[in-house]
Amino acid sequence: MIENRRLTALAGLALTLGACAGPAIPRATPPPPTAQQPTTVVKPVQNNALIGNSADAIGRMFGKPRLDVTEGAGRKLQFAGSNCTLDVYFYAPRAGANPVATHVDARTPDGRNADVNSCAQSLQR
Repeated sequence: MIENRRLTALAGLALTLGACAGPAIPRATPPPPTAQQPTTVVKPVQNNALIGNSADAIGRMFGKPRLDVTEGAGRKLQFAGSNCTLDVYFYAPRAGANPVATHVDARTPDGRNADVNSCAQSLQR
């Protein structure tokens, strides 16, 4: 009778411990599928002489930019002179189209806003 109790206790202990055990080698879970980011489409809201021009056309107007920064779907070219600094931002107007200038900022050397067309005119070569 004592033997049966020991066997029963050992069997119960084995079942209890076996239930707690997981697989010996954990399975790798694949990363969740990532959705492709939609193409950014930007419509110009400014009206100046540079809006709608390609980066190549802007480069022909002002020469080599001081900065050429690409971030995501956008690109910024910066041109600077003694009177002002001009930042031209390029985005594709629709999916699959070539980027064009959609926004332009101009500022004086001390950081105040400047007229975009006047600044552009002073920087043209």
